[in-house]
Amino acid sequence: MKSKKIDVQGKGVSIITGKYEDYISLTDIARHKDDIHMDDIVKNWMRNRNTIELLGFWEQLHNPGFKPVEFDGFRKQAGLNSFTMTPKKWIQSTCAVGIISKAGRYGGTYAHKDIAFEFASWISIEFKLYLIKEFQRLKDDENNRLKLEWNLQRTISKINYRIHADAIKANLIPSELTRQQVQIVYANEADILNMSLFGQTAKDWRGENPKKEGNIRDEATLEQLVVLSNLESINSVLIHQGLKQSDRLMQLNSIAITQMKSLIDNNVIKRLK
Repeated sequence: MKSKKIDVQGKGVSIITGKYEDYISLTDIARHKDDIHMDDIVKNWMRNRNTIELLGFWEQLHNPGFKPVEFDGFRKQAGLNSFTMTPKKWIQSTCAVGIISKAGRYGGTYAHKDIAFEFASWISIEFKLYLIKEFQRLKDDENNRLKLEWNLQRTISKINYRIHADAIKANLIPSELTRQQVQIVYANEADILNMSLFGQTAKDWRGENPKKEGNIRDEATLEQLVVLSNLESINSVLIHQGLKQSDRLMQLNSIAITQMKSLIDNNVIKRLK
């Protein structure tokens, strides 16, 4: 599991990606108050009735496997001098997912950002504001990087489209065709790729989405754009080999299925999202 780190008022705060988006280290946040007894600070916070209610209500909103009966029992005891709570006890008793207790390289207690921001408020309102600011800066940087990768894929797709178009021009367009007829051939070949990858033509997609701007490819995912650029190159080769359109469609569809399955499970693509 890859960890990212942001600097908040001179304190490094780790962030990992969990089941429900980003989880922020409560252990690191606690260091703002005490560099030695971070675990005790987290436990003291979890003894509060307001904290137990926050954790329980968050789980009820996001976690269908949460155990509400155990939660009610903890809520009744919270605030009493005899009441104690630890992250592991909360997780094991209620099947909670909003808090993660980890050992090893990225060890410590992590919580979903909704919960972590509330913990930061308990530590220091000022620290919480700086935490939110730096967290948002991180997300903005990630979004900008994703846009860059997205634009790169679109550029590659456009380059491959030119190669694809040249193959069509050299092999499929007799010289006597009119300009309008030529455009029909290009459109038909573009729809070979659309059918192979999206399972429908550009016209069919437009009929199903009359209110959307752009076209079928503008709505493509990053994985689909990667496969589309590959299909354009492959189709160019198949055209030069003289394969008829129906045979190329079958091959391209098979390739699209294989590549999409591979990309969906690809960790590099997942990290770009």
